[in-house]
Amino acid sequence: MPRDLRGFLKLLDERGQLRRITVPVDPNLEIAEIANRMLAAGGPALLFENVKGSPSSVAVNLLGTVERTCWAMNMDSPEELETLGRKLSMLQQPKPPKKISQAIEFGKVLFDVLRAKPDIDLFPACHQVMKRGEEVNLNEIPMIRPYPDDAGHVVTLGLVITKDCETKIPNVGVYRLQRQSNNTMTVQWLSVRGGARHLRKAAERGQKLEVAIALGADPLLLMAAATPIPVDLSEWLFAGLYGGSGVHLTKCKTLDLEVPANCEMILEGTIDPSETAIDGPFGDHMGYYGPAAPGPLLRVHAVTHRKDPIYLTTFSGRPPKEEAMMAIALNRIYTPILRTQVPEITDFFLPMEGLSYKAAIISIDKAYPGQARRAALAFWSALPQFTYTKFVIVVDKSINIRDPRQVMWAVCSKVDPDRDVFILPENPLDSLDFATEKAGLGSRMGIDATDKIYPEIDREWGKVLESDPEVAATVDRRWAEYGLADINLMEVDANLFGYDIQR
Repeated sequence: MPRDLRGFLKLLDERGQLRRITVPVDPNLEIAEIANRMLAAGGPALLFENVKGSPSSVAVNLLGTVERTCWAMNMDSPEELETLGRKLSMLQQPKPPKKISQAIEFGKVLFDVLRAKPDIDLFPACHQVMKRGEEVNLNEIPMIRPYPDDAGHVVTLGLVITKDCETKIPNVGVYRLQRQSNNTMTVQWLSVRGGARHLRKAAERGQKLEVAIALGADPLLLMAAATPIPVDLSEWLFAGLYGGSGVHLTKCKTLDLEVPANCEMILEGTIDPSETAIDGPFGDHMGYYGPAAPGPLLRVHAVTHRKDPIYLTTFSGRPPKEEAMMAIALNRIYTPILRTQVPEITDFFLPMEGLSYKAAIISIDKAYPGQARRAALAFWSALPQFTYTKFVIVVDKSINIRDPRQVMWAVCSKVDPDRDVFILPENPLDSLDFATEKAGLGSRMGIDATDKIYPEIDREWGKVLESDPEVAATVDRRWAEYGLADINLMEVDANLFGYDIQR
């Protein structure tokens, strides 16, 4: 399976999921406009081979469907990702095995960890070309500008690599960077992220922070870096667990940092904690322009890259976007971990239209009154990223949480707003959420859309309408006999039912 960007592009090409654009295109607005239309249609990945002002090609929309996101992680379906989630849940909260089979299973997971240890590559592809000092020119990189009011051109899928100056433990994150000049960029990271913590520590010691940015990395590495699972493992080890073998790393030319050996380009630089510049405004994941704000200033003093490098990029905005597809895939990885912490949860779903994590639907195996509320409260505290979830809808396990029609039926038929809706005020929320009265502080809502049991309700609950099992089995058997074999009941056009879903 592919372990670098070029291998993944080859895989997409072989599976008919890549289009090569050979006519000239502009990285200023035009590439994003084309990609946005392709994303909305669930179309293939795009490789722009003739980009104005740059010798590099631009790849976009590689992870624009859940299917391709699974391929990036060497899997064929989202369900397979739950197997990986079970491994991570065992590492997060290991329990003494009660059976020989459990001991064997845990032993296999430990073996996978050993096999995932990174390797060092002494002759990496990313060092084929070297530029230093005045040779560095960030304008040669075809950074895109997605929206008309964006402040400039951005890096969005770069692996930003830093190291704790005290513990020497590295952090790999995916943050947005804005080009400020031919050798400087600003970086925007939340204060809780690893890179921001490393910068604060460097500032306390009066030191500059070394920063390497890996561009055009294996998409599998991007998924590992985007996984905020509270396990004491490095992102490189995560990636090794994802891919089934260790990541190939190499030393930077001018920094004491390790970077992916097979990526397309490496930017090497430092941040002086006292230097900032205005970053933004930019279109963000909420569907609005985020405000301009000071950001740490990165000074790039060296660039290495492959011959004829490929620039991998994406952009945020109202779904569907690649970040939403990545979130849906990660949803499957979180599921076993969530079940470990909240056993009554049978499944959960973060719908794309909920901006990846603003709304969650969870199903439970309900056994006692008040359990739906307990499950919602436990969900909010289960993993750090769920702190920003504004709405949690709890349904019974019989409801298909990935079918919005079933969820809406459950809400409308099982919810009394006065009894089943509860609101928690004054909670930390995403500072980019303009719906809150105060930036970064707002309320959460829980909705109990489960069947009610005494003493939640005094009335006898209605009996659900269901087909006669014997008649249903007869119809299944005779479906072709009716002359209806050509009708695929699994492919439903939502627009036939009054929706207006446009591409």
